[in-house]
Amino acid sequence: MVEVKVDYEGDLHCRVVHGPSGDVMVTDAPVDNHGRGEAFSPTDLIAVSMGTCMLTVMGIAAQKKGIELAGAKARVQKEMSQDAPRRIGRLVVKIEIPLPADHAERGLLEGAANGCPVHHSLHPDVVVETVFSWRE
Repeated sequence: MVEVKVDYEGDLHCRVVHGPSGDVMVTDAPVDNHGRGEAFSPTDLIAVSMGTCMLTVMGIAAQKKGIELAGAKARVQKEMSQDAPRRIGRLVVKIEIPLPADHAERGLLEGAANGCPVHHSLHPDVVVETVFSWRE
């Protein structure tokens, strides 16, 4: 179990402390939802979680096979729904993999990314599109 502590500092800002490490981050409401957009919004953190989770589980799968994945990148675009209630409607994840497209473990790595825990934790109404780009 991991505990995080969240303190509301006012003016739509929160301060978060990661229990195990003591690492600190802040959030702010986005400009389109009454905030100033001075930090990640809570829904931005879902996009961050998606990209980092996908790369992390790919890294785990790669390590098990002795594959070097350093240099892989993820870019996540988050789109909010236009209908009520306010929620994430779509995440587009673009993953760049520094390996050739015909790599023997391509299926394993793509499967690991698509099977990440964050992806499995999202509501089924959130559309997730994943695009893999392999080095040519």
